Amino acid sequence: MANTQRAQFSSRLGFILAAAGSAIGLGNIWGFPTQTASNGGAVFLFIYLLMVFVLAYPLLIAELTIGRYGNANPVRSLSAVSGGQKWIGRLLGLVGLLGATGILSFYTIVAGWLVGYMVSPLLALIGFTDAAAWLESFSETRNLALMLCFMVPTILVVRNGIANGIERWSSRLMPVLFLLFVIMVVYILFQPGAMEGLKMYLIPDMSHLSPGLVVSAMGQAFFSLSLGVCVMMVYGSYLSKTANIPKTAAQVALLDTGIAFIAGLLIMPAMFVAQHNGVAIYSDAGALLSSDTLVFSVLPAMFDTMGTAGIFVGFAFFLLMVIAALTSAISLLEVPVACATEEFRQSRDKAVWWIGGLITIASAVIVYNFGDLFGLVVTVTTEYAQPILGLLFALVAGWLWHRNEILKELVQGSPELGETWFWKIWPGYVRVICPILMLLVFGWDWI
Repeated sequence: MANTQRAQFSSRLGFILAAAGSAIGLGNIWGFPTQTASNGGAVFLFIYLLMVFVLAYPLLIAELTIGRYGNANPVRSLSAVSGGQKWIGRLLGLVGLLGATGILSFYTIVAGWLVGYMVSPLLALIGFTDAAAWLESFSETRNLALMLCFMVPTILVVRNGIANGIERWSSRLMPVLFLLFVIMVVYILFQPGAMEGLKMYLIPDMSHLSPGLVVSAMGQAFFSLSLGVCVMMVYGSYLSKTANIPKTAAQVALLDTGIAFIAGLLIMPAMFVAQHNGVAIYSDAGALLSSDTLVFSVLPAMFDTMGTAGIFVGFAFFLLMVIAALTSAISLLEVPVACATEEFRQSRDKAVWWIGGLITIASAVIVYNFGDLFGLVVTVTTEYAQPILGLLFALVAGWLWHRNEILKELVQGSPELGETWFWKIWPGYVRVICPILMLLVFGWDWI
């Protein structure tokens, strides 16, 4: 196994906030509400919650446990638990690394849009209307510039390491994000039209249930919790041996799912507030308009109807989005950086700049081929790669890693765990039930 002197989070709270920061991002605030609005509201919410409970949480425990046992980057950690088939672990680690970089390549583009929409109303307020309009326009130059504006601070945070970079900034940004969320939700729920959106969000219409919805809900659960792309494995490798992994995973999952739920409480009512103010959100056929860019079309139009107050509400909303995006982006960048520093024995400073540079180039390629690549990369990485890789990680943990070794790792943070119902159920559940459930979901969709 790797060097035991490897960097660690300085506290359990620091880990929980950082891991929750990774999980809480555009998947919660951009992806989840958009998917919910596109798939009938409450029925998608309930299927998503079911997927988090029956699939995502058990696999989150597996990824954190593999990472802490390996005490190294995902390539080494997966190799360490693969028994005599170490090549399988190394191959899966490399594929997971590619998945993380693929997600970050489109993530930085969307996050750049958030930066533009955050700054735009302030520029308009002080008279720079042309600059404000340019930030909200769609062009290759604007997309490239804003992507760079987001990528640079992401690189700088990761360059400072675990305690001084990722943990420090996550611990500061997450409480701000929670506070902004509460303020925004309270404000929106008191606006005309909000109750209609709230009803759609909380009262299910089962006529919307379909195989495609279930696949989307499963992909959203994995995307939201950063599963299948080695992020939680890397964070687990920085976790203290005294931490109770099942309990810690439950806290991360609950924080993440809670934020996704609150995001729905914000976005769904906000859509109908916008509709009340004359903004079209659904076509005559009932399809959601601008589903991929919902928060960049419907919500700014709603803020515009609020007069001067809308400027500050819009700024607060997009500031919230930028914070959420940053905490997730730093975790995605940490995956290849951790691998480079250990496999190639490079300094963190050197690794983060050349890896960040390569991902920036990949993002630029997507920017200049947006119509062909953006939607394709999003779908391949989030709806298919993440669940499939999460399934393969579960199979490694369930079939290649010796059961006694798993128990030895888990009881370090919870000595009584071997006598609990969790240990009687979880190993077999991850080994057999999770793969069967995921194959049934994919099979139902394909049929």
